[in-house]
Parts: sequence; structure tokens; C-alpha cells
Amino acid sequence: MSEHIVVERRGHLLLVGLNRPQKRNALSVDMYLDIGRAYAELDRDEALRCGILHAAGDHFTGGLDLAEWTPVFAGGPMPIAADGLDPVGLQGPPLTKPLVSAIQGICFTIGIELMLATDVRVAASDARFGQIEIKRGIYPAGGATIRMPREAGWGNAMRYLLTGDEYSAEEARRMGLVQEVVEPGRQLERAVEIGERIVAQAPLGVRATLASSRLALADEAQAAARLSPDLLPIMASDDVREGLQSFLERRQARFTGR
Repeated sequence: MSEHIVVERRGHLLLVGLNRPQKRNALSVDMYLDIGRAYAELDRDEALRCGILHAAGDHFTGGLDLAEWTPVFAGGPMPIAADGLDPVGLQGPPLTKPLVSAIQGICFTIGIELMLATDVRVAASDARFGQIEIKRGIYPAGGATIRMPREAGWGNAMRYLLTGDEYSAEEARRMGLVQEVVEPGRQLERAVEIGERIVAQAPLGVRATLASSRLALADEAQAAARLSPDLLPIMASDDVREGLQSFLERRQARFTGR
């Protein structure tokens, strides 16, 4: 891993942190590739059930380190490590486990796109968002033009994608881009709390829920057709038996993912 990406295992959680605060966490090519490697670790390790994306310092990220990225963009799509996944989830196989993100301070360009590629988002009240690529002569190429209209609505998305204007954490929540706004300094704590709630649930059910919901975005009829067939193997799992037994015994379930 790059010295600017910190990966921490915390029980069933994998915390992935941007750690270049002296540069406002400007994302280098190596940092981007290493986020993808961390996501691949989360995906293949059965002991890990949820990821947390966060950043050190006062800001999530000021965006890409453009000096490094300009020749990359001139040569083709954003790179993916051979041993990694796509950090913005647009190319190759998707991450099959949930991600929660914690955002503070400046969150520009690729920061928003990394956030939109996560499933639950927590922002500090001091967060400032800006999809400012058009002010640099280009346009967002990491998924904002796909996910922001879907999640914020067409008019809300165009309001900010076409102007490059900044918006606040409260505005992001109003549009549905973040789910919770908390006091500055508490965003990671709250993201971990949500992550711990997720990992306490049945892993097979969590992954199936994520997969079904994603499929529904692309093809609702196909997602509906898969509900019963995809449930059948889960019904034979140890976790279903544990879920029933814990209900009968009025205790917290202890799921294993089997």
C-alpha cells in the first residue's frame, strides 16, 4: 500500500483511510490504485463484512493530483490495479460488500465520486462539496454524471454539475447524497457505528440485499424475477437457523456467514 493509504482491520470492518493531509488528501494515481486493492481485500476475505472509507486531517480530499492525472486521462480510462477493484465501481466486477463513507471539510471532484460509490454516507456539518471539473475544461469521468442524477434528481444534479458551484453538507443531505450530517470530528465515529450495525446482521442476507438493490437500478423486472431463486440457497444456511433460534431465545443473533 502507498504510505498515503492506511488500511485497518477492526473486527469485521475494514477501514480505508486517505492519509495525505498536508496536501488536502489530493489523490495520486498510487492512492487510487491502493483504494482498489483495499476494496479487493474486503471483497475476498470472508472475515470482513463491511468497509469504511474515511480521510485523515481537516479535509476528505481536494480532488485528484492533476499533475499526475492529466497524462492518464489523455491515454484512456481511469486505471485499475491488477490485484484490485475499481474504486468508483464503474469497470470490472463490483464490490459485493457494503461501504460506508465519512466525509469532512473539502470534498471535491473524485471525492464526491468515491463517496457516491459507497452505500451509506455520513458528512460532518463543515463538509463542502464541489464537482468542479467543468471549471478546469473537462467533465466528471468517475461516475458523478451517472450517480448524481439518479440519487439527487435531474434538476438538483444539473444545478451543480453544470455550474461547478459548491454546496453544503445540509444541501447534500437535502438532495439525498448523504444520509446523515454530524458534528465535525464525529463523522468517522458515526460511520463506524453504522458499519457495526451492518456487520451484526446476517452476511449472506446483507450481500444478497446489496446485489438485489443494485440489479433493480438497472433492471427492476430482472431483480424481481431473481428474488425467490436467490433466496432459496440462503434459506438452507446456518445463518437462517441461527436467526430463527435467536428470535425464539430472545437474544442477539451470532451470524457466521455460512
